[in-house]
Formats: sequence, structure tokens, C-alpha cells
Amino acid sequence: MKSRDTYQKRRLISSYFSVVISISLVLFMVGVLGMLLLNSKKVADHFKEQIAFTIYINDSAKPIEVKQLQKSLALRKETKVARFVSKEEAAETHANDIGEDFMEFLGYNPLLSSIDVYFVSEFVSPAFLAELKENFETKSYVSEVIYDQPLLEILDENIKKITQGIIALSTVFILIAVLLINSSIRLSVYSKRLIIKTMQLVGATKRFIRRPFIWKHLQLGLLGAILASAGLGYLLYALNLRFPELSLLSNPTEPALIFGFILFMGIFITGACTFFATQRFLNLTTDDVN
Repeated sequence: MKSRDTYQKRRLISSYFSVVISISLVLFMVGVLGMLLLNSKKVADHFKEQIAFTIYINDSAKPIEVKQLQKSLALRKETKVARFVSKEEAAETHANDIGEDFMEFLGYNPLLSSIDVYFVSEFVSPAFLAELKENFETKSYVSEVIYDQPLLEILDENIKKITQGIIALSTVFILIAVLLINSSIRLSVYSKRLIIKTMQLVGATKRFIRRPFIWKHLQLGLLGAILASAGLGYLLYALNLRFPELSLLSNPTEPALIFGFILFMGIFITGACTFFATQRFLNLTTDDVN
């Protein structure tokens, strides 16, 4: 009798363990997708702000014209940084890149002074930069305006596709999470179907029978959500150390939203699934239970 009780206890613990693991794994994956969704714009913004809008200045340009141009660019609301690069600085950088002093070979510096402009991400778009390029090239002291137009167009297009893909994938994972958690809980409740029917036969109400099952699985759901949140928190911390330029932890509201959603999912799904699983066995006849 004692060995049978020990076996039943181990079986019960194993059932609870599988429920917690199932809940934590699927909620962790949902959390990862949620984190990707919230940070996809941040990642895209980071790359947009790395695109240099370079204005090359003719050697004949007056210093006052160059200073006024740089100042007007720096004062624009769209501008993040406007940096003047003299032709001497450009030559030194180019010489370091190619590993030799090209001016010694040519006998002069063929490069032009320039202003490198980096814009705030929300203003960086193909239409905006194309219009700006056209406006600056009309100035007599501007030789040329260049920026990586193909990269910007590809980036703009791929951001939309990635965002839509993450939303679709998140929806699929949420459905999978519901199905997996529901299956684990149904198996857990199924192992106690005889106890449920016995309690019902001795006059216990459905609400009285459901209550301990729901309460126990709410605890398991909460534990699974906490484990998923802990794993996600560690992942977020590691990524922030690896890619500090993305500032993943700069806005505490975003991780809080994800962790809150995971906790809600863990509690709500387990509560709902337990309710319907116990209700199913409560509605069965004695013959059907066996």
C-alpha cells in the first residue's frame, strides 16, 4: 500500500513537472518573439541612423559658406549629427584604409572636404533623402551629394516584411502555446478522473471539485511564467551586454510589457484550460470515465 502511494505521488510530481516545463518553454518562445517584435523597430532605427548623407564641397567654396551650411544642417530637427571633414582628414583616413600614402604618389590631394550628416531614424526614408539630395546639389559650392540609396530602400522594405513575419509567427506560437498547455493540463486532470467522478458521486458540487484543480494549475502556470521570465531576462541582459548600441534596457517599459504578458498568459491559459478540462470529466457518465 505504501509503495503504491509512493508511486502515485511520484506520478503526480512527474505530471506537475511536465506541465511546468511545457508552460515555461512555450511562454519563453512567445516572450522571445514579443521581444523581437518590440525591438525590431529599435534595431531598424539603429541601422538607419548609421547611413551617412555626405555632402562634398568644392575647393572654391568660401569658408563662411561651409560653416553656414554645417550650422543650418546641425539646427535641423531631422539631424542627429552634422560633422565637417576636411580634405586633409579625408586623405589621412583614406591612406590608413588602403595602407599607403597615395598623395606621395599623386603629388596632390584629390579628395574634397565634406559634411557627413546622420539623421534621426524617424526621418530617414528614400523620399526624404532623395529630396534633400536634389536641393543641396543645386548649390554652386556643392560638388556632389551621396548616400547609400540601395541599402536604405532594402532596409525600409525588409523592416516591413520582418515586422509582419514576426507578428504572424507570434500568433502561431500563441496558438501552439495554448494547445500544448491545454494538452499537458488535460493529461494531468485525466490522471485524476476517477477521483473527480468519486467526489461527484458523493454529492460534491462541480464548483467545489473544480476549485482545487484550478488553484493548483494556476500555481503551476505562475511558476512556469516565472521560469520563462527568468530565462528571457537573462537572454535580454546577455544581448544588451553583447550589443550595447541597441540599448535594449534603456526603456524599462518594454521588458515590463513582455514579462507582464508572459505572466498573464501563464495564469490565464492554465486557468481556462483547467476549467474546461475538469468540466469535460464532470460532464462524463461513470461508464465513460472508465
